[in-house]
Amino acid sequence: MSQQLSAPSPGPSVIRVMIVDDAPENLLLLQDMLSQHGCEVVAFASGAQALKAAKLEPPDLILLDITMPEMDGYQVCETLRAHPRLANTPVIFLSALGSTEDKVRAFQAGGVDYITKPFQFEEVQARINTHFRLHQLQMQLEFQNQHLQELVEAKAKQLSESQLATIFALAKLADSRDGELSFRLDQIRLYCKLIAETLRLGSPYADEINPEFVTLIQHAAPLHDIGEVVVPEAVLLKPGKLTPEEWQVMKSHAEIGERTLNSIAAYHQDNAFIRMGIEIAGGHHERWDGSGYPRGLAGTDIPLSARIMAVVDVYAALRSTRSYRTELSHADAVATITAAAGSQFDPIVVAAFVELAPQFERIHAGL
Repeated sequence: MSQQLSAPSPGPSVIRVMIVDDAPENLLLLQDMLSQHGCEVVAFASGAQALKAAKLEPPDLILLDITMPEMDGYQVCETLRAHPRLANTPVIFLSALGSTEDKVRAFQAGGVDYITKPFQFEEVQARINTHFRLHQLQMQLEFQNQHLQELVEAKAKQLSESQLATIFALAKLADSRDGELSFRLDQIRLYCKLIAETLRLGSPYADEINPEFVTLIQHAAPLHDIGEVVVPEAVLLKPGKLTPEEWQVMKSHAEIGERTLNSIAAYHQDNAFIRMGIEIAGGHHERWDGSGYPRGLAGTDIPLSARIMAVVDVYAALRSTRSYRTELSHADAVATITAAAGSQFDPIVVAAFVELAPQFERIHAGL
């Protein structure tokens, strides 16, 4: 009996054992023996007192008698298992009850072992060491799993941020060909986010918009004109009116952008970001009345993300100087969009835009 009961490394230097037994002689005997063998021991004569103390400072292991007044060992163990901080604490029943039924009930209550009185201390010592080491290994495994999960999530976040940065850079490359300033796409992202948040807080579309939708549209918005990268600059930057043939070339950017993103989606079928990018690139020139392109979709057949983007895209365009016209004022841009509610634009999206119009003006001004 010279072996100490010490915790495996890493962990506390000694095992903290709680003894719960209504017999004073058992408490004194176990407390003395365990203390002599390196344990930190706390002892209680009632289950209620033990539970109160365990909640304040959880022990590493509990030795628990069954037959006690007011609250028996089964009830104590069941209460421990229901407490978040104590649910995994090993409980070894130490009882004079020796029937199979008693032992089965103890394990059903949540015990990890059962020692029958009268006991040999060497047996108690061995059982404590075994179950404490198992508990420590379990805790270390859970810690390692949590650490691994955090590493995986951090790596996935890093990869996602890298992908978003790359896609945003490509979108800026396409956008820069029409002479716009680089911050235009940053503004567009914010406009889309604001409209989505407003619709989520109170509109007929609230059930369609969750926090993920808001985040996705903010990141996917720059993809709306990605197809313009293949439109010749002679068409894209033409100062005068486009010919019918040139207009067909210009219109093709929506379908080309959608097709390009669909080719990416083939390799990432569950990627919600790419799916929303497809909706926006292919649908932001559709019109509420069905007269838009490339498919002539109408009403709610047009994806909600594309209907939001349609309003944002026109506001951003009207507030920009183009090769064929000068920038419109904020008031004129708002009036133009409001007049097109129900024909070019979804009236509900326009209503959210009008509510946010003062913020749009400040964002455009860089305030």
